[in-house]
Amino acid sequence: MGTRAARAAVLVAAMMFFAVLALDIAVPTLVLCIMASSVWLVSFDTPVLRKREGEAA
Repeated sequence: MGTRAARAAVLVAAMMFFAVLALDIAVPTLVLCIMASSVWLVSFDTPVLRKREGEAA
């Protein structure tokens, strides 16, 4: 692996590995954040949970 082409190939392979590794962490984090936000937005002010005046708890 002393040739210049081989070193470039190893460098590209390592860059691709670490780029995919970063996406492996970022994409699930983004999905979980979107899911948590959607649950919060849906359950934020539902009319079912609001009490009307004069109603018992």
